[in-house]
Amino acid sequence: MKLLRVGNHGNERPAALDKSGKIRDLSSQIKDLNPDSLNFETISKLKNIDLEQLPEILKTHRIGPCVSKPEKFIGIGLNYSAHAKETDANAPKEPIVFFKANSSICGPHDDVCLPKDSSKSDWEVELGVIIGKQTKNISKDKSMDHIFGFCIVNDVSEREYQLERSSGQWDKGKAFDTFGPIGPYIVTKDEIKDVQNLNLQLKLNGKIMQKGNTQNMIFGVKHLVSYLSFFMTLKPGDIITTGTPPGCGIGRKPQIFLKSGDEMELQIDGLGSQKQKVK
Repeated sequence: MKLLRVGNHGNERPAALDKSGKIRDLSSQIKDLNPDSLNFETISKLKNIDLEQLPEILKTHRIGPCVSKPEKFIGIGLNYSAHAKETDANAPKEPIVFFKANSSICGPHDDVCLPKDSSKSDWEVELGVIIGKQTKNISKDKSMDHIFGFCIVNDVSEREYQLERSSGQWDKGKAFDTFGPIGPYIVTKDEIKDVQNLNLQLKLNGKIMQKGNTQNMIFGVKHLVSYLSFFMTLKPGDIITTGTPPGCGIGRKPQIFLKSGDEMELQIDGLGSQKQKVK
């Protein structure tokens, strides 16, 4: 299934795409796509519904973030060796873990707003993993059983605050409002044949800047879920954004960073696309 949230900010309704691609209102079935509903019981319930009998929502409506009020928004850094190389960093021996503020989350087509005096804001197309079951100390071979689905994440990052003014922590450069566009959909895991063979792409003003494949992750999805579950209990609705392929502005010569008026377009196989204007 492809699940989404539609409506003005703060008033989004849960929805799903039917077989013909029309948006169907799920408000009569679930209250929202949040930690209370992002579980396998919900999926079983929704799969027994004839979506075409539910009210249609016109595609002119805003698409909101595909998860509402997650408990955690976890980032993984330098998870593609070529991206580590372009930033003059060594490939990590263990996953680099950071947190993005939940207040950074916005819809897939919402504007990205640069912080005051920002000069080094950057783009990062990433695969997002949505947890669907409480997960603690889970083995790698069982970790897929705890995944609800996947989505696109733009892990927008202000490099000055992330690296030059970080004091050893990346969070300051990752946490700004609108620095976490997610969606347009949660695509349930049964629709993704091989999560470690998905093409990712990001365009800036129509030019391809990033092009990669999840098979080039240093630490794959199963490993990351297992690894994180050792350090913290993962809860339904938690988002893990799994790192970005090469092609970020920081790695270019000369470096390129976002400016007002720019437009980013992101896509991942099977997960739809995003488009954001920079303000």
